[in-house]
Amino acid sequence: MAIEVRIPTILRSYTGGAKSVEGAGDTLADLLADLDGRYTGLRARLITDQGGLHRFVNVYVNDEDVRFLGALDAKVNNGDTVTILPAVAGGAFGFAAAAALRQHRAIAPERRAGGHRAAAAAPSPRGATAAPSPRG
Repeated sequence: MAIEVRIPTILRSYTGGAKSVEGAGDTLADLLADLDGRYTGLRARLITDQGGLHRFVNVYVNDEDVRFLGALDAKVNNGDTVTILPAVAGGAFGFAAAAALRQHRAIAPERRAGGHRAAAAAPSPRGATAAPSPRG
C-alpha cells in the first residue's frame, strides 16, 4: 500500500492532470523526492531554495498540518493521505475586490439594457404610474 498524495489544481500540470498520485517514503521530504522522480518540477514548487516548505503551501498528513508534525521531517506511512493546498490570500482587500466585482456584474446588464432610462420607463410593480412627488 502506498501513500496517497492529493494534488491541487494549480499543480496538476506536473502530474499530467491527476488529482491524486501515489508515492513512497518515510518522511515528507522522502515522499516529495520520490514524487519529483516521477513528476519533475513538483518538489521545486513546494520547497524553497533554503530547503523548507514555501510559506504559501500548506501540507497535511491525515488532516494534520505538517508544520506541527516536524515539517519536512514529518513521518509518513503506507496508507496515509497527504494533501497539498495552496494558501489562500486576500484579507480585507480581497473581500473588497470581490464585492466590487459582484457589484460591477450586477450593474453591467442594466447599462447594456439602456441604463437608468430603461429602468425609469418600466411600469411600476403594481402596473400603475407613480404619483408625482409632493416636492415637485
